[in-house]
Amino acid sequence: MPGRSTVLALNGMCATSHPLATQTAIDILARGGNAMDAAVAGAVLLGICEPQMTGIGGDCFALFTKPGGSTIHALNGSGRAPAKASAGDLRDRGHATVPVYSPDAVTIPGAIDAFCRMSEEHGKLGLDALLAPAIRHAEDGVPVSPRVAHDWKRAGETLSGHGRDFFMNDGKPFKTGEIFRAPAQAEVLRRIAANGRTAFYEGEIAEDMVATLNKLGGSHTTGDFAAAACEETAPIRGRYQDIELVEHPPNGQGATAILMLNILSHFDIANMDPLGSQRAHIEAEAAKLAYDARNRIIADPNHTARLEFMLSRETAKKLANLIDTGTAMPETVPLAEAIHRDTIYITVVDRDRMAVSLIYSIYHGFGSGIASKKFGILLHNRGAGFCLEESHPNELNGGKRPMHTIIPAMLCDKGIPVMSFGVMGGAYQPNGHARLVSNLRDFGMDPQSAIDAPRSFSDTGQMKVERGYSDTVRQELADLGHNVGIPDEPIGGAQVIHMRPDGVLEGASDPRKDGCALGY
Repeated sequence: MPGRSTVLALNGMCATSHPLATQTAIDILARGGNAMDAAVAGAVLLGICEPQMTGIGGDCFALFTKPGGSTIHALNGSGRAPAKASAGDLRDRGHATVPVYSPDAVTIPGAIDAFCRMSEEHGKLGLDALLAPAIRHAEDGVPVSPRVAHDWKRAGETLSGHGRDFFMNDGKPFKTGEIFRAPAQAEVLRRIAANGRTAFYEGEIAEDMVATLNKLGGSHTTGDFAAAACEETAPIRGRYQDIELVEHPPNGQGATAILMLNILSHFDIANMDPLGSQRAHIEAEAAKLAYDARNRIIADPNHTARLEFMLSRETAKKLANLIDTGTAMPETVPLAEAIHRDTIYITVVDRDRMAVSLIYSIYHGFGSGIASKKFGILLHNRGAGFCLEESHPNELNGGKRPMHTIIPAMLCDKGIPVMSFGVMGGAYQPNGHARLVSNLRDFGMDPQSAIDAPRSFSDTGQMKVERGYSDTVRQELADLGHNVGIPDEPIGGAQVIHMRPDGVLEGASDPRKDGCALGY
């Protein structure tokens, strides 16, 4: 099967889903910035290069190490529901789930607060230097790349009002090679560069977002925005064979990937055909069970009461015993929250082996579809990750963070971080983490081959099987009881940097996206 070559370098490496962002990160490293500087600069630029995926109106999560250190730190840059938000109110209005493209789905964007803190506490160059590339590209414009254009045609239908004014080209989706400009966002970034987080969360910019949301019926206040604050958290860990998977804790769904690998550890995956029906079947059944546990447990950190149960090997053993190797189980409880697939991921490692694993999203394609009137800030709809079931841990209420699908990850060997990686693709992400780790450990694939390999995913009643699988495998899966289909689009995307013990950095980037890995 054709694929990309692994990228090798000594001084620094970045892998992400758009070449301009990757190059910007490398430029920051070459100028003396560290991995945190490069990650922030590249991530913010991705909001201009891939506006359907992410932007300053969204959330982020990060795992990172300090230079030469083995301790992995976690930062939760996800925002909270406005103080007046109420699941009861939506139930009274006849809703069973949070309306996806409405102000009710807009939680306070947390990414900018996180980026400012990351720069101030862990960067070297200063926020003005990090935002300069995004400001320049927002003003001059970025040629729309093929995957972005493909997504724009589909996701652009969700844009409404000012969203169409700022993110459509004379009312039509941008096509490959057309120039997308965002001068109003450039002004926002310029003010943040000069005055930090207060420029975004207080004053004219915050008032613009609040006024837009209030006009559409939102309960947001300027006080909600002023109170936004990221939080340091403690990563969670799970072992698969001889490697340790490190994930972000709730309200992220990283525990789902750990549980899924714990379930898979009860099967002899390494002696299966990596592209055969048996492996795909066992993985699909493990995903159904792990995702069902996620839907019952993962929520705002203050409301996730059974995390240890989810991480327990005994739990995994009991769930593994439910899997029939010869028959597909019915779909478990359907997701209460909306499914999405739109996220960006960036990983950077510098010469001092500071590593950053950062994921940044506006949830659905073009988020809520709502952009602020004056500055064109596209607001995410992460509140659609809440459920409206009364007394559920993830029930929507004022001040809570919703269950998040976006999860950065790292791998440790004997306590030392050896790989920084992420898998995009909304609900697929925990399954993607488990599959990547299994490709690496069970089948000895190098990072690029582990990313390139075909994927399958049992998702909302259908077993999606990419075209890299044979028709024979698809028929065997159907015979096991799976509802098999070939997805119209690739399943997710991934970026990886392997920090080899010989000092070489090994980068890999998913061909399912437009991006690349670069080093120097």
